[in-house]
Amino acid sequence: MEVLKEWDVKVKLVKTKRGALLHMIELEPGHFYLEQNPLKESKYGVAYRKIKDRFPEFYMFWEIKNNRYTGKLLAGAFLEKKEIDDFITLLAQTEDFKKFEDILEEIEEMEE
Repeated sequence: MEVLKEWDVKVKLVKTKRGALLHMIELEPGHFYLEQNPLKESKYGVAYRKIKDRFPEFYMFWEIKNNRYTGKLLAGAFLEKKEIDDFITLLAQTEDFKKFEDILEEIEEMEE
């Protein structure tokens, strides 16, 4: 692999005014991703709680630039091998992918 671009990223644990502990991924001053508040009684707060009940290591982060939501969402999960098929089936709403072989790519050496 060849490194094309590199960022110094900070991951922070922050506390909101209402006491929720959220993760923040800071890319640069004024540009960060803030975890969805699971305590918030909103469309995405309720959905986030339900997803995290089933997949505790699932995360949703909203992009914020210059103190404004951009409308972009970063989402992902840290899953064990046995959880991956259930997670993909839930997202894809199909099990067709299970027909294919489980092939792991060879990891290339990093060039700097």
